Amino acid sequence: MTQAQIIKKYGQPDPKGSYLTVIDLPYPMRLAWDKNTIVKKMRCHKLAAERFKKVFDEILKVYGLKRIQELGIDLFGGTFHYRQKRQGSSLSMHSWGLAIDLDPERNGMNTPVGKANFNKDEYKALRGIFKKNGFAWGGDLWGKDCMHWQVID
Repeated sequence: MTQAQIIKKYGQPDPKGSYLTVIDLPYPMRLAWDKNTIVKKMRCHKLAAERFKKVFDEILKVYGLKRIQELGIDLFGGTFHYRQKRQGSSLSMHSWGLAIDLDPERNGMNTPVGKANFNKDEYKALRGIFKKNGFAWGGDLWGKDCMHWQVID
């Protein structure tokens, strides 16, 4: 989607995130930068809330909590952050609360897709869950930034 299409569908973003809602997560997540801090809720765009819920419900169903934790799928890197793209002048999808980063340490922004954890076979179901719920993966979009998943429609 172009930024004009995003604005048409999801509205003009603002630093306060007036279009956000809070959803309960079906399993506890840990902050990626402080693994002792548990995350039980997250903010996202109200028009994408059900989509995010479906993704996390299905991840739990497919992997189970123990496996989610073993694989680092529970390492929360953030959703809403009003900012420009790191390597561009347009706004990031995080500015709308339409993107999430997971396990950034092993799937970092500059990690080539071939070296990212999320490219391994044990994450094939994860990639499929996001894709069937209308998200694109950074590994597919740019060949890097494999922590990143964003709404595409």
